[in-house]
Amino acid sequence: MTTATDRDRPQPRPARRPPAPGLRDTAHGYVRRLRGGELGALPAVLGLVVLCVVFAVLRPVFLSHLNFANLLTQGAGSIAIAMGLVFVLLLGEIDLSAGFASGVCAAVLAVLLTDQGWPWYGAVLAAVVTGMVIGLVLGVLVARVGIPSFVVTLAAFLAFQGIVLMLLKEGTNISIHDPVILAVANGNLSPALGWVLLAVGTAGYALVQVRQAAHRRRRGLTAAPPTLIAVRIGALAVPGTVAVYLLNEERSRNVLVDSLRGVPLVVPLIAALVVLGTFVLRRTAYGLHLYAVGGNPEAARRAGINVPAIRISAFVICSSLAAVGGVIAASRGNSVDPNTGGSNVLLLAVGAAVIGGTSLFGGRGRVVDAVLGGMVVAVIQNGMGLMGYSSGVKYAVTGSVLLIAAGVDAASRHRAVRR
Repeated sequence: MTTATDRDRPQPRPARRPPAPGLRDTAHGYVRRLRGGELGALPAVLGLVVLCVVFAVLRPVFLSHLNFANLLTQGAGSIAIAMGLVFVLLLGEIDLSAGFASGVCAAVLAVLLTDQGWPWYGAVLAAVVTGMVIGLVLGVLVARVGIPSFVVTLAAFLAFQGIVLMLLKEGTNISIHDPVILAVANGNLSPALGWVLLAVGTAGYALVQVRQAAHRRRRGLTAAPPTLIAVRIGALAVPGTVAVYLLNEERSRNVLVDSLRGVPLVVPLIAALVVLGTFVLRRTAYGLHLYAVGGNPEAARRAGINVPAIRISAFVICSSLAAVGGVIAASRGNSVDPNTGGSNVLLLAVGAAVIGGTSLFGGRGRVVDAVLGGMVVAVIQNGMGLMGYSSGVKYAVTGSVLLIAAGVDAASRHRAVRR
């Protein structure tokens, strides 16, 4: 029963929901994060834009339809390997064997396809399983035995070169004739299917953005304003529309012999890996645990996270995606030889992850960073090739860009610590 005293007593006011930030507030918050050292993928995006403008001015053929399609397929194998390296780098570890691990998996694929007559799906599954086993062994040696990842993967880097030679019978080149495998890096979608996939992808991204904002509002949290959501959707839809339009143009030099139109098949494959990897890192407990272990392993252990299991799983994912990169490389080259996965593959993959914005110190990075960094590396290699520079100059420039990216990462980290 309510008394007069209770009626006279001031009643607590209901908690007020924080006001939704406007576009200007969001922009100011982003600027504050930049000043605090959280640069994210901004250097990679700016670098990609600058490089494209420079090469387009110096070599107009850089903007041709054929060269644009070559850019997307040229770095696909390294991008797949770089996406796996992101998981390892998030822990502050390194995998120096990822390049030749992809070579081992590609050799397994070629031997089973050509020499043993396996169907393409069985050979691909065997190659991926081989990558998983490689990652499991490396992860156990690092997380359970306690050997530093640099030493373990350096030893594996040397050992896998020998395994590739043994699988290929001391240097044999094994050609691949399976049409499905060859289509991975050489085939194209139909023009209509390219538009359909763009529409489905844009609609899915828009739905995720709207639902996420609505969910945060229901929980009384600040959410992105509608204008910012529209800008994000446009940032995906507009470049995607331009890319699909350009790729649907005829690229063949002799249309009477063979027509060459459509989005390369490897593009939706990489896009699917990006979506899956982003979901795992951003929307699952496993992803949160991975960031926690990379940020502070001891605090993660005290919070009840199985740190060794997380570290092992990261190496398994890394080598599994290296296997995917090996399949893409085998498809693009139409064969597998002792150099598959070797040469500069590892350096370009590590460079792609770091240039894209993944921190070498652990705890910060995204799967999409590998794509952005991979495109930067591909643009450098492609543009300088069109300008007639030698391989030595390409390596020197790529190494300089990697060093700059690592320096920016270190400087931003120090700035964040000071603030």
